[in-house]
Amino acid sequence: MTSTGSVDRYAWPVVQPETAPRSRQERTADSRALILDAAVACLVEHGYAGASTLVIQAKAGVSRGRLLHHFPSRDGLLVAAAQHLATTRLQQTEERAARLLGGEPDTRQRVDRCIELLWSTFQEPHFWAAMELWTASRSNPALRAALRPEERRLRTAIRSVSDRIWGPEVCAHPRYPQLRELLFTSMRGTALAYAFEDRPAATDPHLEIWKATARRLLFDE
Repeated sequence: MTSTGSVDRYAWPVVQPETAPRSRQERTADSRALILDAAVACLVEHGYAGASTLVIQAKAGVSRGRLLHHFPSRDGLLVAAAQHLATTRLQQTEERAARLLGGEPDTRQRVDRCIELLWSTFQEPHFWAAMELWTASRSNPALRAALRPEERRLRTAIRSVSDRIWGPEVCAHPRYPQLRELLFTSMRGTALAYAFEDRPAATDPHLEIWKATARRLLFDE
């Protein structure tokens, strides 16, 4: 697995002398986001076992007290980090879809582009962060209890974003809910092979299978 490739946050800041001082709430939000970003990076780079609070603290460049103030529990921190990244990526995916699909008048072509776009999200860091937590939760009841409600909320958000990406015409089709669930579970399972296989995801043979399945379900082709 690779790192998130985030921008170097430790670069020397540019001083803006006339900028109004930040409020306490803004400083708190910045500190929390810094810790969450570091936790995601550690989770993806080192896996669940290696993403200790000490490693995350060092990555974030914050004090022990500040980290524990925001996140007293390691598992709570890792779950919050994974959900934070996933929510951010959902927003970015929807924005990307608006740019790529906004001028696509042909419904069949839009379906193909939607499938390609959705598949690309399963090669992103938030997917691997989630898989690390899912795997660890199998034998960790406390982590499982923390993860389950957050995953339910995230799944609802994923469905809402997915519906907006597909568009009202496709969503109105009676077989659309079946297609949405089939693609989600199939893509998730297929993506797991990329943990140990080095091949281009954009040419995965499942892409054509998913497109053909979508055409049969939506257009009876």
